[in-house]
Amino acid sequence: MLIGLMADSHDRVPAIRELLERMTERGVGMVVHAGDYCSPFSLAPFHELNVAMAGVFGHNDGDREGLKAYAAKGMTELYESPHSILVGDHRLLLVHDPAEVAERSLEAHEIIVHGFTHRQELKEIDGGAIIINPGEACGWLYGTPTAAILDLDTKQVEFISLTEPAWKV
Repeated sequence: MLIGLMADSHDRVPAIRELLERMTERGVGMVVHAGDYCSPFSLAPFHELNVAMAGVFGHNDGDREGLKAYAAKGMTELYESPHSILVGDHRLLLVHDPAEVAERSLEAHEIIVHGFTHRQELKEIDGGAIIINPGEACGWLYGTPTAAILDLDTKQVEFISLTEPAWKV
């Protein structure tokens, strides 16, 4: 099963939409998001493209009630960070800031998805769990919007980077 991974979208709707389109072309039906949507309208591409999303709030999500209300219009669920979800038979921990991850959480989850640093990261920890940061969907800090696709069965991660000018608005 393929799922999309996003974080730090920071209101950049054209980039969010382009990343989601690339994911759905690859067969992704669900995205997990590690926070920092910023404004409710950042969720619009998920609704418009009918992509289910489960995510946690980040440090820059000031209007949490507005985000929750907008999320309720589609297949979008938002939680406080950290949050544990079960996708198929796989237990994932969604967290915005990796400093929020306790040692016991690492042991209880096979996949940890975080944001906050805006940098792509993939590492395996003792016990076989993997930690993934899909990078910044916005591209504001490092110039290139990024996300990832995770094959839950093989734990293979494919990082996506947008280089075309279509998202530059």
